[in-house]
Amino acid sequence: MAAPTSMTSSPQAKSFDWSNLAYRLVSALVLIPAVLAAVWYGGGPFLLMLAISIGLMAIEWGKMSAPDAPAEVAVAISVACLAAVFAAYTGWYRSAWGLMIAGACIAAIASRGRAMRAMDAAYGVIYIAPACIALTWLRDVNQEQFHWAPGPGVSWTLLLVCVTWGADIGAYAVGNLLKGPKLWPRISPNKTWSGFVGGLIVASIVSALVNGVVETNLSTGAALAIGFFGGLATMAGDLWESILKRRFGVKDSGDLIPGHGGILDRVDGHMFAVIVVACARLAQSYGWLT
Repeated sequence: MAAPTSMTSSPQAKSFDWSNLAYRLVSALVLIPAVLAAVWYGGGPFLLMLAISIGLMAIEWGKMSAPDAPAEVAVAISVACLAAVFAAYTGWYRSAWGLMIAGACIAAIASRGRAMRAMDAAYGVIYIAPACIALTWLRDVNQEQFHWAPGPGVSWTLLLVCVTWGADIGAYAVGNLLKGPKLWPRISPNKTWSGFVGGLIVASIVSALVNGVVETNLSTGAALAIGFFGGLATMAGDLWESILKRRFGVKDSGDLIPGHGGILDRVDGHMFAVIVVACARLAQSYGWLT
């Protein structure tokens, strides 16, 4: 399928995109305090943030995958994901994964004849729920509520957030400044190899710096490795979202966030990176990572 004109790179775009950067900064100034506050307080505020995010992501997925019946698909995905996340929130993590699988099957059945393909609704659950379950476990909300001194749950979640933001900002800034060969022009025409390398370097450095001020009990080498692989996952998630949008023939998942598009456009990297960081914390809990 040929790429829409708006998705192709402009041969004249050689200077830094200051206008888009301004939109991104304004969006960040609004979103960052809200996200950090929910992460810090945990409990109800954190669950509310997840619930709102799930609802918005489900709406965007419904609009992309089932433009003729987006509401029905969005409701099916929301209910399935929220059930899994609530189970995780109450400490029933194994049940959460089972509910996710069951919810995906139910969403597929409920969406037959509505979505372009019934499995698109099922994949919406598989795409959204794992990251939300992993994030709930990483924040450890049912064991650690609000404290003035951040504990391990807050520290690991802050590490995740900073790594993903570092990868995004590094890739965007370095890619715009240095340009160079395209990373994967058929899928994402604006991404460059310079941005890819810059994102990995910034994510690794940020991870090491954050690790020095929060309670993760990680060595500098382990923090650098988490930053590298977390940054790699962030950019993989971004590319995967680009593949999905091309499959559905849309430029952005939505238009809620100026400079970014929709919620799925904003958190695509986080959804992959949280799995990497959660696996790192799990490995540490078994003594495999120090």
